[in-house]
Amino acid sequence: MTRKLLIEAIPILSDNYAWFVHDGPAGPAAMIDPAEEAPLVAAIDEAGGRLDMIFLTHHHADHIAAAEALRQRYGARVVGAAVDAYRLPPLDIAVRDGDVVAFGTQQVQVIATPGHTSGEVSYYFPTGPALFCGDTLFSMGCGRLFEGTPADMFASLRRIDALPGQTLLCCGHEYTQSNARFALHVAPDSPAVQARAAEVARLRARGLPTLPVRLDVERATNPFLRAPDVATLGRLRKEKDSF
Repeated sequence: MTRKLLIEAIPILSDNYAWFVHDGPAGPAAMIDPAEEAPLVAAIDEAGGRLDMIFLTHHHADHIAAAEALRQRYGARVVGAAVDAYRLPPLDIAVRDGDVVAFGTQQVQVIATPGHTSGEVSYYFPTGPALFCGDTLFSMGCGRLFEGTPADMFASLRRIDALPGQTLLCCGHEYTQSNARFALHVAPDSPAVQARAAEVARLRARGLPTLPVRLDVERATNPFLRAPDVATLGRLRKEKDSF
């Protein structure tokens, strides 16, 4: 029987999140995108000192910097994109689009989501359901196109949009408040965008995370997820870059 997925957002660096997940209270543990050793070690040790797997979404240092230290400390296996193996920490499991990785009772689906980088992948846990999407999709935003094209990002967002609406999106950064300002600029009369922006302001005023967020909320409020075509997404991304 599949156990309940437990998810914890751990703030690291200036505005990143690493995601600490457990397959049930006593099951195996994994960390997604570890980039700062001390706070992650503290969280792992507080939870019992177990780390079985490390999932990496892409190669940027603010998502991988602590992976090797955690592997050596806890014996965790590192999962990452085969196409990016040359610029990731040494991989124990090199994955490609469509692969399935066993994590306890979970069957984690690998989804290629290029755009921010050419080799980025996201990890979908169907029993959450939860998607760990790195810097592809943010709440009310998407990643900058450092290596990919608007067409890459559009295709990646379409794949994410095909998941169930109750999917929890576990993004790599706390960018929601600034993204909300841009979303209000794009759709100033949208009640859904107005409501989400107000909710985000309340959460941040209390020092609370705005993530994870349900996919159905993003469908109503995220201008990039709502872009009808590649040209619109490219225009919005270019505008957001200098907003």
